[in-house]
This record gives sequence, structure tokens and C-alpha cells, in this order.
Amino acid sequence: MSDRLDERIEALTPEELEAAVRRLRDVITRGDAAAAQSCLRCGLCAETCHYYQASPSLEAHPAYKLNLVLAVFKRYFTGFGKVAPGWVGGRALDQDTIREWLDSLFGRCSLCGRCFMNCTVGINVPRFVRAGRGVLTSLDLVPPDLQSTVRMAIEKGNNMGIEPQEWRDTVEWLEEELRTETGDPAARMPLDESGARLFYTVNPREPKFFPLSLVAAASIFHAAGENWTFSSDCYDVTNYGLFSGDNEVAGAISARLFSRATGLGCDTLVLGECGHGFNAHRWESAEWLNGTDVPPMRSIIQVIANYIREGRIRLDPSRNSKPVTLHDPCNLVRLGGVIEEQRFVLRHSVSSFIEMHPNREQNYCCGGGGGQLSMSRFAKRRLEAGRIKAEQIRATGAKIVVAPCHNCIDQLTELNKEYKLGVEVRTVAELVANALVRSS
Repeated sequence: MSDRLDERIEALTPEELEAAVRRLRDVITRGDAAAAQSCLRCGLCAETCHYYQASPSLEAHPAYKLNLVLAVFKRYFTGFGKVAPGWVGGRALDQDTIREWLDSLFGRCSLCGRCFMNCTVGINVPRFVRAGRGVLTSLDLVPPDLQSTVRMAIEKGNNMGIEPQEWRDTVEWLEEELRTETGDPAARMPLDESGARLFYTVNPREPKFFPLSLVAAASIFHAAGENWTFSSDCYDVTNYGLFSGDNEVAGAISARLFSRATGLGCDTLVLGECGHGFNAHRWESAEWLNGTDVPPMRSIIQVIANYIREGRIRLDPSRNSKPVTLHDPCNLVRLGGVIEEQRFVLRHSVSSFIEMHPNREQNYCCGGGGGQLSMSRFAKRRLEAGRIKAEQIRATGAKIVVAPCHNCIDQLTELNKEYKLGVEVRTVAELVANALVRSS
């Protein structure tokens, strides 16, 4: 643990700890707590967790993480817990508890939801983990590099801190790339087009490190004859408030994006290849914003699949001749419900598609979610937990791994090096753009 966090824990006052207990009561209902106490101690959740599978320790067990939070709830908000906490496994929220929360809730969970899906009684373990993270956030005890990512998004409008002029300049030179790619001198990457049908959002890592993935998406829009636009601000599809557990900040980030889409008068907000961004904005935002109207939203994967069905784009799978496998991002698939569309797209754009096993909702997390890529203190643990995914990839014999999520792309790239997989890691849009058959 960093000196700053340790110093902060030591400096916590009784009043701050009391406020944190009240915060826990706000984010966990009695219904949540009652459901959690139905745990059968069957151990099945351990078999589903990539952290536990990679390192079978008690601290990595999903039920253990659940009970770290539940024990504090029992201590303060149940009758027996108040008078005889030891009888019910109650535990005070003190410095020692907080240290363990930090290590387990932030450092041993990617919020992937696989334990929840396979729980015999349906206990939502990630909900409790995220609730505990929210309490730590209220105490200013988020790992600094994760919190700086959240802060950057709030202060600069995107999590990479890209200045508006830098973004506009990037779009301008990428437009030249698009014209070269398409052979059309009139091809555009429009900014702030009022009334465009689609408002396309991006992960800021794309303009910063992977700009050609933006050209790939624009090439697809161009081939489909789409009326679309970027925005010069509020274009970031990510929402790291989901990972820090800060519902207020997460809601503010979603609300800002929705307001921009509405202000431009676009019909549909298209969420780029970002698993957690899709889950955060499409599903979780309704709870954060208390029913505030949200614009129609779709994943770019769903949009591309419709282009294929409608005959708006033509693809030649032979242009992607290497064997391809697909990683299912947890937030897009297990938690987001976009499951078959990417398979439909790949079967039309590559020559050889090989499924990992298990796949779809049962696929293992790559280890990059839950903010893990933004917490350097847990990097070794993250790569160890990713061994399960590396073994899945190796078993397919594929030469290209596709992942419709940039957090997954970054983690898979690291796993590729760590475990010497010898594969290429690509987005769906890149393979589709490569397979496009352009009109003469």
C-alpha cells in the first residue's frame, strides 16, 4: 500500500468512520443484505473466479470478498450485530478492516460478474464489492492512479486529458488518412454535425495511442453511407466512476455525455468498442440518474451487424485469412447482453473463426476490467490472474485475438507478451474495415 493511502488510513477520525458506515447503509439495502446471507457455502463461486483459479487463496475467494462487506453491515445494521457482533460475524469498520477492503475489493476483483452468474442462489457479489469501493471512495481511499483517471475525466472531459485543440487536430489529420484509405477525396470525419443520425463516442486511448482504429470505424461509416458525427467535446465513452464505486461521479459523466448527444440532435448515441462504457451508460446510468431520460444507445458492434444485414456494407472474408478467436468482454457480454452480434460480424469478415472455451456469458475475464489496468500496485496480480485467459487463447491456435473493448485490448496485449502467445490483438472494426469491398 502506498504511503499516502496508509497515512490517510491512520489519520481517519471517528467522525469520518461513522460517516462511512452511513454511506454503506445508503448503498446496501436490507434486501441486498438478506440475499447475501442466503449463501450456501458451496464454493462454486471460487471455481468461476479467475483470481482464485490463478492463486487459490482465501482472500481471492468471491464469498470472502462478499463477507468482508457484509460483516460490517451486520455489525451496525442488524439487531444481533449491535449487541453481540461475534455471534453473527459482525465486524467494525476500523483501520484494519479498511486495509483489507482496499487489498481485496480493489486488488482482487475485476467486477466481471462471473461469480454472480454462477452462484446457485444468485447473490450479486460484484454489487457488494462495488458498494465497498464506494465507501472507500467516500473516505478518499481510492488507489491514486485509478482516482486520477476519474478526476481527469471530470476536469478535462476525457480520461486521457486530451485538450480540445489536440483532439480536433487529430481528427483533421485522420480525415486525410481516411481519404487515402477510401480513395474518396470527399470522405469526412465530421465534428459537431447537428442533426446527424449517429453520435459516435470513442475511448480516448484511440486518438492517443491507436488512431487508426478511428479510421477503421470511419471507413465503415463511409462505406455504409452513414450520417454520423464526432463531438469536439464530451466524446469519451469511458466511465471510470463505475470502477471506483462513486455513483455521483459516474452519473455526472453519463449525464454529460447524454446532454451532448441531445444537444447535437442526434438520433442514437453509438458507444465505441468499450465494454465498461457500454455497461455504464446503457444499463447502470438509469440507477445513477434516478430515471432521468436517456437517449437511444447502441454499441458500434450492433450498428455494424445491422449494416451487414441490410446490405449497406459488403465484406470479403478472404482479406482476413489468419485464424481468429474472440474474447468476450465481461461488461459488454455477461453484463451488457451483446453476445451474438460480434460473432455474426466476424463470420462475415474473417475466413476462419475459432471460439474459445468457455465462451459467451461463461467466458473468463481477461483481468483488465474493474479498473485493474489503472492500478499499478496490483499489476503483478492482474497478470497472474490473466493466465486463465492466456491459456484459453493458446488452446484455440488462433493468430488474431479480437476484443471489442480497449481495456481488454490493453490487457490482452500485455498477456500476449507475458505468456508469449505470439498473436495479434485487434478490434472488431479493424477487421471489418480490412474486409470492406468498396464500390468502384
